Amino acid sequence: MEVPHTMPSPTHFHPSATSGIGSDGGSKKRHWRSRLPFISPPLHDSGGTLAQEVSNVSTNTSSGRRSRWWKIRLFQGMIDDVRRRAPYYWSDWKDAWDYRVVPATVYMYFANILPALAFSLDMFTKTASSYGVNEVLLASVLGSVVFAILACQPLVIVGVTGTVIPTVADEKAVSYCLTYVTRFSCDIFGFYVAFVYLQKGIQVLTRQWAAGEPAAYLSIVVALLVLIVAYLCGIVGGSSLFQRYVRKFIEDYGTSLTIIFFTGFVHVGRMRSVELQTLPTSKAFFPTQDRSWFIHFWDIDVSDVFIAIPFAILLTILFYFDHNGIPFPNGLIPQAPFHTNSLCVTRQASDESETGAGKGHTTRMVDHVVEQRVSNLGQGLLTLGTMSGPLLIVLHLIPRGVLAGLFFVMGVQALEGNGITLKMVYLARDRSLTSAADPLSRIQRKRAVWYFVALELFGFGATFAITQTIAAIGFPIIILILVPVRTFLLPKYFTREELSILDAPTASPFTMESVGGNHGEDVAVISDDPGVTDRPQSSEKPDEDDTIERGEAGKTTSGNLQRGLRSRSEGVVSARKGLSFSTTL
Repeated sequence: MEVPHTMPSPTHFHPSATSGIGSDGGSKKRHWRSRLPFISPPLHDSGGTLAQEVSNVSTNTSSGRRSRWWKIRLFQGMIDDVRRRAPYYWSDWKDAWDYRVVPATVYMYFANILPALAFSLDMFTKTASSYGVNEVLLASVLGSVVFAILACQPLVIVGVTGTVIPTVADEKAVSYCLTYVTRFSCDIFGFYVAFVYLQKGIQVLTRQWAAGEPAAYLSIVVALLVLIVAYLCGIVGGSSLFQRYVRKFIEDYGTSLTIIFFTGFVHVGRMRSVELQTLPTSKAFFPTQDRSWFIHFWDIDVSDVFIAIPFAILLTILFYFDHNGIPFPNGLIPQAPFHTNSLCVTRQASDESETGAGKGHTTRMVDHVVEQRVSNLGQGLLTLGTMSGPLLIVLHLIPRGVLAGLFFVMGVQALEGNGITLKMVYLARDRSLTSAADPLSRIQRKRAVWYFVALELFGFGATFAITQTIAAIGFPIIILILVPVRTFLLPKYFTREELSILDAPTASPFTMESVGGNHGEDVAVISDDPGVTDRPQSSEKPDEDDTIERGEAGKTTSGNLQRGLRSRSEGVVSARKGLSFSTTL
C-alpha cells in the first residue's frame, strides 16, 4: 500500500522533542490551558507540525518506559486520546459525505448481525432462555452507537461477548503488559476460538434430534450445504472469474445470501413437511423473558458481590487479552477489519514489480480510507430496526441448522488464516514443491518448526481441555500464562533468528510505539529535521479512468489501514487523525 507523499514516515521523528501531551509530571509545569483537552488549540496542516506531533508520541513512549508501570494516573489515557482527537471530531462527520459510506453501512450490517444471531441461539440455550435475540441485538446497538459518537477511533466495530466489567486505569500502566504479547499466544487463542465455533455448530446439530430423525438429518445436510456454498463464495471472490464488481459482490454478500437462500430452501418440496427448530425470538423491543431491561443491582446481596469478584477478575483478563487493552467492549474480529476494508477507495496503477513481458500490467492499490463515524452509527441503527416486529418474524424463520452452518463457516475462516494452521500446512507440504521463498524455509534447524508447532498445539489442548470441565471459567489464566512462557522460556530453546520467523509481534512497530514498542525491540527514531520528514512527491499519476471501489482485503494490511489514510490532498490532516487511535484494535 502506497503512503501519500504528504505523510511522513514514523521513523523520522526524534524522541528529544518536547510535548505537553501525556508527558511525565516531573517536567516543567504547564499552563492550565494545556492540561484541558477541549480547549487546546488544534494543530495546523504543515508537515513540520505533523512531525512535531508524532515526535510527541515518541517522547511519551520513551518517557513511559522510564516511568514505573505501577504508578497509576487516573483517566490520563482517556485525556490524551480526547486531546488528540477533539480537533478532528467534526470532520469525522463531514467526511461521511462519500459514496463509500452507504455500501459500507449495508455490508457491515449483514457482516455484524449474522454472527450475533448465531451467538444469540447459543446464549438462549446456555442461559435457560433468559438471554436471546433482543438482548444480543440491543447490546450490539449500544456498542455501535456509543463507539460511533464517542470513540477516538470510530472505525472499530465492537460487540459484547459477556459481562462487561468497567475499569478505570492508566492506559500506559495497562498497556505495559501488551508489549510482551506476540503471535504465539494470539495464534493459540485464535485456534481455540475457531474450534469453539466448530464445537458450537456441532452442539446445535446434536440438539436437533429432539425434533426427530428427519429434522436432525435435514439440519445436518443444510448446515453442510451452508458451509460449502459460503466457502465457495469466498473462493470466487479471490479468483479471476467474472468481472471484478461481480467477484466483490459475491465475496461481500455471499454468506448473507446463502443464509437467506437456505432459510427458504427447507420449505421446498417434501422438506416442507419436516418440522425444523428455528431461531427463538420474543416481542419487539422487549427482553426475552418478562422482566425489565435494567438490572436492579442495588438489590443484590453483599455476599453475592464478593462471590462475583474472582469471576470478574477472570473476565477482565479475558477481555484484556481479547481486546488488547481498554476499553472493554470487544473489537470484533473479523468485523472490525472488514469495516475498514469496506471503506478503502482503490485505484489502478502500473505494477512496478513487473518486468519483461509482464511490464505494463496494472495493479489495484489503496488510495485512501474514508474515515468517519456515520457508517458505524448507521449499521447500529439498522440493527436496532431489526428488533421491530416484522423483522423479528423473519428472523424466527431461520432454521437452527442454518445457524449451525454459519458457525462452521466462521470456524473454517478462522482456521484458514491462523498461524498454527499455516505452519502445519508447511510441515505437511511436499518439500520438492515448497518454495524457497517461504520464510519457514530459512530456518536451518527444521526440528525447530515441529517443536514450536507442538508447543502451540499443547497450549491449545490445555485451553480447550479446561473449558470442558467445571473450571471452564479459568481458561483465561491459561492464555495469560502463555505470555511469560513465550517471553522468558522459549528464547532458551530457540534462537533469536528462529523466533523472528516462527513468531511475530501482534501489530506493526508504528502501532506498538504508542504502548512502548515490542518487548526486546528498540523504537526506531531518527532526526525530526523538517527537511527529511516530507517524502518526495510521487511522479506517478493515476489513470484517467480510475475505478474507485471497495479495496481488496488481500492487498491491504490492518497496520496500514488503521493509520487513517486519506487522499493525497488531505494527507497531513489524515495522518494526524490516524494518530488518535488508541488500543481499540
